[in-house]
Amino acid sequence: MSKMLMIGDLAAATGTKVNTIRFYEEIGLMRRAARTQSGRRTYGAGDLERLRFIRHARKLGFETQEIRSLLALGDDPERPCDEVTQIAVRHLDDVNEKIARLALLRDELEQIARSCAGGLVSECRIMDSLGA
Repeated sequence: MSKMLMIGDLAAATGTKVNTIRFYEEIGLMRRAARTQSGRRTYGAGDLERLRFIRHARKLGFETQEIRSLLALGDDPERPCDEVTQIAVRHLDDVNEKIARLALLRDELEQIARSCAGGLVSECRIMDSLGA
């Protein structure tokens, strides 16, 4: 792709809101866009790929700082990928920890929900459990 994209085109091509693209520029995940003589932002193929990378990383739950680190590493393709692996493994550990916490939460909620025998709210075991 040699054609320059306007911000709306970039947004449509990646399923990203225009305000999000501007935000990514503000925080340095995306480079500052080149501007036309009339001041409109323009983007190239590299910007499109970078935004796709950011969007995919966000969908996988990577935090902004992790994405910033991954992008910086990607900007130096001759480096060993050990740091990339470390970031991914740390993120995976975080995801596994969240899954474990959610499983405990699910189990507790199932127990509370099954404790209800019907009747009045004043006698509701779910309300009692939540108040404990």
